[in-house]
Amino acid sequence: MSNYETFEYDVLVIGAGGAGLRAVIGAIEKGCKVGVVTKSLLGKAHTVMAEGGAAAALANYDTEDGWKVHFRDTMRGGKFLNNWRTVEIFAKEAPERILELERYGAVFDRTPEGLISQRAFGGHKYRRLAHVGDRTGLELIRTLQDKAVSLGFDCHMETTLTRLLTQGGRVVGAFGYRRVDGQLVVFKAKAIVLATGGFGRMYKFTSNSWESTGDGVVMAYDAGAELQDMEMVQFHPTGMIWPPGMRGILVTEGVRGDGGVLKNGKGERFMFNHVPEFFRAETADNPDEAARWVDDKRNNRRPPELLPRDVVARAIYKEVQEGRGSEHGGAYLDISHKGADYIRKKLPSMYDQFLHLGDVDITKEPMEVYPTIHYAMGGVAAEPDTCATSLPGLYAAGEVAAGLHGANRLGGNSLTDILVFGRRAGEAAGDYANANSHGSVVNEQIEEELDVLMRPLSGGDGVSPYEIQTELQETMQKCAMIARTEESLNEALQTVRELQSKLDDIRVPGDTRFNPGWNAARDARFMLTSSEVLIRSALERKESRGGHWRLDFPNEDPYWAKHNIIAKFENGSVKLEPRPVPTIPPELEEILKD
Repeated sequence: MSNYETFEYDVLVIGAGGAGLRAVIGAIEKGCKVGVVTKSLLGKAHTVMAEGGAAAALANYDTEDGWKVHFRDTMRGGKFLNNWRTVEIFAKEAPERILELERYGAVFDRTPEGLISQRAFGGHKYRRLAHVGDRTGLELIRTLQDKAVSLGFDCHMETTLTRLLTQGGRVVGAFGYRRVDGQLVVFKAKAIVLATGGFGRMYKFTSNSWESTGDGVVMAYDAGAELQDMEMVQFHPTGMIWPPGMRGILVTEGVRGDGGVLKNGKGERFMFNHVPEFFRAETADNPDEAARWVDDKRNNRRPPELLPRDVVARAIYKEVQEGRGSEHGGAYLDISHKGADYIRKKLPSMYDQFLHLGDVDITKEPMEVYPTIHYAMGGVAAEPDTCATSLPGLYAAGEVAAGLHGANRLGGNSLTDILVFGRRAGEAAGDYANANSHGSVVNEQIEEELDVLMRPLSGGDGVSPYEIQTELQETMQKCAMIARTEESLNEALQTVRELQSKLDDIRVPGDTRFNPGWNAARDARFMLTSSEVLIRSALERKESRGGHWRLDFPNEDPYWAKHNIIAKFENGSVKLEPRPVPTIPPELEEILKD
């Protein structure tokens, strides 16, 4: 047996972003001893990148808003692949979670009357996003971190977990290593909350940071948990494409929410030409509502730039493909007409970031943008009320979980998602821990994973993990990005399988201490597994819906409108199963028809 440290908790939370920290609070309030493991540092999470706001029907500006409208917008935005119960819980509880965050100490922008200010975002009927300038995610993580620290928990930073440990059909712990010195660690836990975020690093251009290699999704999958709708990834329409040093960096939707417009290489404001017939039809009998989509001069809260993200991303893609792109193959996003004072007040982070990182002054010139991989709607299948997965003792919340967003996430729903379901996951995990004892850690599982971890250090010539990652990213960008076909997806799958066959041949110099090459070797396995499940799911869904766009199946299909795709790990391979979307009860169906 190898030498490793062992830690024991009632509840182990993997991930220290907003979902993880809210789960910590929930579990502690259940009387549990809680440990947190984060691949990076406490406070350094993708939550910080969510700049525009957190969606909740507070109705501080638009008094007509309410949970039913938010429910309707979210279901429609997700093309009805959402779990209706998950969306119902989310829409009903979102306002209270925002007000709770304020009670914890969050400082929101205010209306003239002193209420929490709200801004417009794509796909939302009303102004619904509570915000702190364009630093909302930073304020959220600061507030949750302060609250959680005040309650008391153990935090293991810069620690990578690589395997969930199971015994008797339930999760009993996790195994991994500290990144600084390579020290092996075992965490024994009665319950585990996964809050590890997404998996966008398999693409060349992404807003995701280095941590997003799919660790949580794949650990759950390898341990026997079900994944859902892995083909549904979101390409944020406005990632920077120029200058090269900023490629992939996100331009918050708040820029469009506060008046930014999209123009093609000819200087035309092209989004008026891409309003879907769905939206035109639903507003045909209401001139005032129709005006929001086709004439923003009458109501600039809902210009066509604020259509759902999948619509805007496809529109930019089409403009470029048809020869009307910007100088460097994207589109121009311009807010300079709003004036320097307005921009510096509303978008201070955007202004500073682009000026100092890219020498782009957004008060004077447009940004050059193109869709970038941003968010995973698919992930670990989670039960709505408790966030329980199909593996007993394992819970999932935030981007790592599937069910809320369906085929397309509306901007601003993610920050409220981590508050609502982070709380529910933490409390449910606490209840489970209080009702169960620790299970026994199976040493054979640790030794199996140890063999995988140490193989790259066994010496001799071999393959570089960076070469594998680079080839994967190039392939996914080319063959499985915003526009997909059976031919391109099969090409991607073939490359993934070839790269998987090289994993055992990875070799890196040095030992486990301060060794990024060794870290990259394990990351490559996570990235290839999540890529394979994504590609196979995309091949299975023979239609276009939300973030999934098949050029060879350009229309929505009635069968797939009513089925999620479930992925399981069985006998060493991916098994896919179409599963009916839960039937919406009549009283909620009426809301969707309203």
